Amino acid sequence: MNYMQWALVGFLGLSVHAYGADPVWLKDKTEQSYSINVYRSASCGCCKGWISHLKAHNFTVNDVVVSNVTPHKQRLGVPANGASCHTAEVNGKVIEGHVPAQDIKRLLATENHVRLLTVPGMPFGGPGMDSDGARKDAFTVYAIDEQNRVGSYHEYADY
Repeated sequence: MNYMQWALVGFLGLSVHAYGADPVWLKDKTEQSYSINVYRSASCGCCKGWISHLKAHNFTVNDVVVSNVTPHKQRLGVPANGASCHTAEVNGKVIEGHVPAQDIKRLLATENHVRLLTVPGMPFGGPGMDSDGARKDAFTVYAIDEQNRVGSYHEYADY
């Protein structure tokens, strides 16, 4: 291979990696764009991965780096058993953890009474937690309705 062929191989490899290891996260990508505020710790690499995932789905991200995310979780009514490493706000809805962009867009595009979507913890294989070679665990996206601030969930999506 000549230099240009090697450069193209390197570019293609970087392009695939930039979208994550699992192409399922690019499925159902739409052109619809939303602005989202993401509250995260400076030291969290998976939060940066999730932000890249959102950007790949046409979200305009306001990346708010804070020393402590807990006050934002409390202000937004994230229950302790639904918490993850980062918290976001978009169009009056709360997004907690590694929720796929497709689910956020589906929530925003429909009439509903959901106030919060969450993927509790940090499951391997979800967007932002999907590096090449990493294991891929099943996980569920849960929803909490507007009238319920104490943390009773219902399933929104399964992966």
